[in-house]
Amino acid sequence: MSELRTIARHAGTVLVGQLAVMAFGVTDTIVAGRYSEQALAALSVGSAVYVSIFVGLMGVLQALLPTWAELHGAGRGHDVGRSVRQALYLSGLTMVVGVTALFFPGPLLRWTQVPPALQGEVREYLAVLVLALPAALLFRMYSTLNQSLGKPLLVTWLQTGSLLVKIPLSIWFAFGGLGLQARGAVGCAWATVVVNWLFILLALWLIRSQPLYEPYAIWRRLERPDWRAIGQFARLGIPGGLAIMVEVTSFTLMALFIARQGTLASAAHQVASNLAAVLYMTPLSIAIATSARVSYWLGQGDHSRARAAIRTGFRLAAALSLGLATTTLLARHGIASVYAKTPEVAALAATLLAWLAVFHLGDAAQAVFVFVLRCYRVAIAPLVAYCVLLWGVGLSGGYLLAYRGIGPLPPQNSPLAFWQASTLALLLLAPILLTILWRAVRRAQRQA
Repeated sequence: MSELRTIARHAGTVLVGQLAVMAFGVTDTIVAGRYSEQALAALSVGSAVYVSIFVGLMGVLQALLPTWAELHGAGRGHDVGRSVRQALYLSGLTMVVGVTALFFPGPLLRWTQVPPALQGEVREYLAVLVLALPAALLFRMYSTLNQSLGKPLLVTWLQTGSLLVKIPLSIWFAFGGLGLQARGAVGCAWATVVVNWLFILLALWLIRSQPLYEPYAIWRRLERPDWRAIGQFARLGIPGGLAIMVEVTSFTLMALFIARQGTLASAAHQVASNLAAVLYMTPLSIAIATSARVSYWLGQGDHSRARAAIRTGFRLAAALSLGLATTTLLARHGIASVYAKTPEVAALAATLLAWLAVFHLGDAAQAVFVFVLRCYRVAIAPLVAYCVLLWGVGLSGGYLLAYRGIGPLPPQNSPLAFWQASTLALLLLAPILLTILWRAVRRAQRQA
């Protein structure tokens, strides 16, 4: 099978599962939007806080992919199993951090000046999601394991099948009925709790019963902590997780800063941000598949094939992302009307979607570059680049453009300012990451 077919097949399988998970967010957004504008605004703020925390912690675990893929490529199956068990200690630490952050969101809500009328429902939403976080992180480990082995199909089956549970539960818990009180956005959070625990219980059963996992001897007694191995995980995972947290918070904190503009702005931004996350699943899936192949070839000591996998993955991501961006631009009014029931929200959302089309191109490029950089154990330089551009140019620039003005430009007091600044930041970030990757590949080749 050619490298293109291998990456495309792997990425396609991951994409189906990722889109199923994103359908959870789309479902919640549509359900909350149909329930009330207030519920949609609360969901926008609450999901921004949750995603900021979860994705940063998820990034720590996702960074294990190149380690396991290299061991798989080198034919060290039992070492994969031992590494997975040691990673459980790291996942436990991420759970403690995440649960603590979700229990005490007050300082973040006050700092971003979320209106007091929204804070009560946002706090309740986050308190419910505390119950979902441990299961969600463990399932991310299971997903990363399957991706590193080049076998993501079981994960995809679980993710797609869970839609049959998530969609009716979100509708039922949000609108009430059959003895349940209507809960709005908080009801959507309870549906997420049920689905995440169903995920991890089925994943544990699969690890225990499926022949796929037998060569790796995963289901064995947990060893004492190997602090050297855990330290190696942390040296790659923590900077990687922080980089993803910077990337996501530069995006999700937009929702918190925009919240002060009122429910109209928050609702329109939620439409655009939700679609941005859906579009991102395509380059993310390609990045995961590409990094798995690159690490596999590095594990076999074949740097030439690793470089070929990088080129193949980037070309595939560029072609598909250009098509998605064009489609979004042309269909922006129709897309906005599907999400929003009020003309004012739909009109503002359509304007944001025009900027999203350009935003997506930079977002797609940086996703592929940063995932491949982890294969070469490069994590600090991308973190610095993310901080300077995504926080410095994107988030801070958007805040100034929205509320203070920049030079001759007056304050816009519109979510459009944040989308303009973030788009510029991503377009600057992509060539910088490409330069870092080119140097890392050259250095690895010389060392080999």
